[in-house]
Amino acid sequence: MTARDRVLFGFLLLDAVLLALVELLFLPSYIGSVQFPVTAALAAVITPLLVAEAARISPRRRVAGAPLLVWFATVFVFGVFGPGGDIVLLNDWRALLLIGGGALPSAMMLGIVLGKNVKRDG
Repeated sequence: MTARDRVLFGFLLLDAVLLALVELLFLPSYIGSVQFPVTAALAAVITPLLVAEAARISPRRRVAGAPLLVWFATVFVFGVFGPGGDIVLLNDWRALLLIGGGALPSAMMLGIVLGKNVKRDG
């Protein structure tokens, strides 16, 4: 990886952390009187893009999967041990929707890009 790629990779990881924090904080949002966890949809769209961009930088599994791991670790750490000891990750369906919406499409994207690299190499 070149120096430019390393800087871009650092920004991707920083973006994964910031994305997870914003998604956690806005998870209990309402539109009127209806619970509307729009951040779960945001996670389902943006987190796989971070994985795809990391895989474009380097086809290695560690590099390609790093945004997913950083996002998941941030959701877990700040969700369970939140600021001031508060539990930010709710104990209901919205938490499952956020974790599933962020992790599953990203894992699928990781499999896609790794499968393309194996097919290209072999």
